[in-house]
Amino acid sequence: MRIEHAETVVTSPGRNFVTLRVTTEDGITGLGDATLNGRELAVEACLREHVVPLLTGRDAARIEDTWQYLYRGAYWRRGPVTMAALAAVDTALWDIKAKAAGMPLYQLLGGASRRGALAYGHASGRDVPELLDSVRAHLEQGYRAVRIQTGVPGLGTVYGVASSAADGEGRYDYEPARRAAGGPALPVEETWDTRAYLRHVPRVFEAVRHEFGPELPLLHDGHHRMTPIQAARLGRDLEPYDLFWLEDATPGEDQAALRLIRQHTTTPLAIGEVFNSVHDYTTLLTERLIDYVRSAVTHTGGVTGMRKLLDFAAVYGIKSGMHGPTDISPVGMAAALHLDLAVHNFGIQEYMRHSADTLEVFRTSYRFEDGLLHPSDTPGLGVELDTEAARRFPYRPAYLPVNRLTDGTVHDW
Repeated sequence: MRIEHAETVVTSPGRNFVTLRVTTEDGITGLGDATLNGRELAVEACLREHVVPLLTGRDAARIEDTWQYLYRGAYWRRGPVTMAALAAVDTALWDIKAKAAGMPLYQLLGGASRRGALAYGHASGRDVPELLDSVRAHLEQGYRAVRIQTGVPGLGTVYGVASSAADGEGRYDYEPARRAAGGPALPVEETWDTRAYLRHVPRVFEAVRHEFGPELPLLHDGHHRMTPIQAARLGRDLEPYDLFWLEDATPGEDQAALRLIRQHTTTPLAIGEVFNSVHDYTTLLTERLIDYVRSAVTHTGGVTGMRKLLDFAAVYGIKSGMHGPTDISPVGMAAALHLDLAVHNFGIQEYMRHSADTLEVFRTSYRFEDGLLHPSDTPGLGVELDTEAARRFPYRPAYLPVNRLTDGTVHDW
């Protein structure tokens, strides 16, 4: 089962996606997600110029060997661009292998460990009443766990707050990367005040718990904006509201910083959506400084790379919480769902519904029922790319925002 050719497809049905399509000599096609929000063309060039030329003639069935060949053989290892390119190849090869076997991918990963993957949605509002309405809407859509984000009094645009209410299918206008119709758009600059945020957030969770009771799993994303001692304070202040997790409380580069947070709060911690290999987690896992790993299949070396990470985390009793916003394409989402169903140490899956235009380009078969996601029993990943539809949505340059403190200092976004 030799690889005959591979090509990249860049499309922008509401936001930019990069997809690798690999075809074997006997006509089996596999897809891999290579999207890196705000740096899409860097990954596309890496694939087109450096990786795709290495694939022709390789045995598509030798997935682990190809993974090691591209990881170790490049010499320059890790990094988001390299690992997203590797992820696309790896995921496409798993798609091919499962299609050749006539099975959904999760069967090749050991079979189902559960009926479906518990998913959480993104409830948000500019103020508390708008947030409570958003939570109600998510519960009506079938979610059984909800992430809570609100505006902060005195600040303008705040990360995680959707710019509009949900449409009839439960999709929100939430795309932080600003796109330009003609030429590059400069990043939008937002303003941040951590002290105002720390005063506000506990009152938000008090209101949500008062309205919806103690049973609903609630999550919150700090988006790397706190120092370790600030994160420790917030974790402690949120303990009465029994969070499922506090995510990305502090920048992840300094793994030892999580020691201080862990010492001061029992609120469960999740981190890792900006990580791209198992090596980024070594201290966090071996010292049990977190409870959930937040990496995405798309950015962590594909199904093979993510499985290595989750198996390592399982040794220390740490669970999965894979990244799944709308800048992970339906191909990347499907890959995550097959792992969610198969691995023993599953925790929860982030799930934001893609736009109607995106679902026209990527024909999906995964389903969401009673708060659970299932990848379907379609052979392979269960996602097909409509190239004619993809051509109708050309790439448009976009940047994620830049964050500044009230005095103008650049801060973490």
